Amino acid sequence: MIPGLMQTRQLQIIDILAYAATAHGDVEIVSRLVDEPIARSNYRLIRARAERCAKALLKLGVKSGDRVATLAWNTHRHFELFYAVPGLGAVLNTVNPRLFDKQITFILNHAEPRVLFFDKTFLPLVERLAPQMRTVETFVMLAGEKAHIAGEVEALCYETLLATEDDGYAWPTVDENAGAFLCYTSGTTGDPKGVLYSQRAVVLHAMGSSLNSAFGFDAFDVVMPCSSLFHATAWGLPFAAPLNGCKLVLPCEKMDGASLQELIVEEGVTFSGGVPTIWTMYLAHLEQSGAKPGELQRVVIGGSAVPRAMAEAFKKKYGVQVLQIWGMTETTPLGVIATPTPALAELGEEALDEAIWTRQGRLQFGIELRIVDDDGNDVPRDGESSGALLVRGPWTIQRYYRAPSDAADSDGWFDTGDIATLDQYGFMRITDRKKDVIKSGGEWISSIDLENIAVGCAGVKVAAVVGLPHPKWEERPVLVIEPHEGASLSKEDVLRYLEPRVAKWWTPDAVIFDSVPLTATGKIDKKVLRERYQSLLSNS
Repeated sequence: MIPGLMQTRQLQIIDILAYAATAHGDVEIVSRLVDEPIARSNYRLIRARAERCAKALLKLGVKSGDRVATLAWNTHRHFELFYAVPGLGAVLNTVNPRLFDKQITFILNHAEPRVLFFDKTFLPLVERLAPQMRTVETFVMLAGEKAHIAGEVEALCYETLLATEDDGYAWPTVDENAGAFLCYTSGTTGDPKGVLYSQRAVVLHAMGSSLNSAFGFDAFDVVMPCSSLFHATAWGLPFAAPLNGCKLVLPCEKMDGASLQELIVEEGVTFSGGVPTIWTMYLAHLEQSGAKPGELQRVVIGGSAVPRAMAEAFKKKYGVQVLQIWGMTETTPLGVIATPTPALAELGEEALDEAIWTRQGRLQFGIELRIVDDDGNDVPRDGESSGALLVRGPWTIQRYYRAPSDAADSDGWFDTGDIATLDQYGFMRITDRKKDVIKSGGEWISSIDLENIAVGCAGVKVAAVVGLPHPKWEERPVLVIEPHEGASLSKEDVLRYLEPRVAKWWTPDAVIFDSVPLTATGKIDKKVLRERYQSLLSNS
């Protein structure tokens, strides 16, 4: 080997903020807060506040490698911690406050943080769980002095901590392979599992997601993450936005349609991303109010399959481009994103729309994909042959935090648990989760495909399909529908809509009208539905 003669500077997350403060220092950061007025700042001021935060953390005893936890919304204070903590060489453990108490306690005791930062909203939760937190020594409320409440945990005030420090801090050089963020899977089955992102993975992910084939940001974009900062670092948007000099708008916890519309219009938001449930509420607000989505140009939707009716409403009624995204906590989280290619465009608008709206996305640099059969052999890339989806790359997991063995095989391939297809254009389509695919009479039925078709029926707000035990066919599909408020919808209406659109043996054995439960990350909780209707078909 002939060694290269280039510099070997470490890839560090703090350098993203340093760059943004230098190259785009006056670009605005707008943040809603809990019980406080909207805060307006910019990258230069945020860097100075992150420096003060780092000094405060050192005084609290935080050292390189220590964990610092958060229970917090999408705010500028939480954003500052995204840089101050890994900037010190410590690890930020973003905890999902929507999980059950038992799961939150498990995460905090598994991660072993020394300090817990939390928003005022979560004071009752923190007070309730504090006696079970084995390692937390210091609690800090992310609030100004007027809004601060110490509570039973004697929480310090974040703004007071920062006010006692001065500007300027010489950030240490941190090994790019050091841990930076500790994100836990949603834990719908078993205990949550920790995914420890490295400095290198986060920086590479930010660069990869900035490509035109991905988010395609530029300095004219105004980015509003509606994916939560506690959920896989909000899909990496807190790093990709400053890397490109984008104005950043942070909505705190206010994700209802009216609140989002207010920020979108008043702040000139051009790009946003979130799970389908958020955009269902947003579209309903636009429909009811007759409002238009301002300067909004692109919406990235992930977490579960995007209903085609939603994509069509955004594009045809409001001129907003919808991009599906697929990823997971284990991929930092970007995997694929549905952006067009010239080869597809040559096939015509209909073929392009079909590819974009029915597939999760196409190959991105930094993520390799394989689809394999039960024997581990690659299946044809024809868009029809399905199998287990495997991934690998520089921002893909190798091992779960504190696990005894690797999650990926000896060649780096990680089994996602999804069933998928790949086509000749590099587009990947999730057909189901392994645990959700329905095997009926020896044939496979895709619950995702059925859901996407059913949600196109007028009056359907959310559609969920689960396979339930059947005495003859092993499993049969059952469709659970949550209708829009005031919608007049019957079982016959739904079946009549499905009849010309699905194979006869795919037709659900039952159509149930009920509220559809969601997980803490906004996905349909099929585990709850299977338990709720477990015996429904037992006498069929």
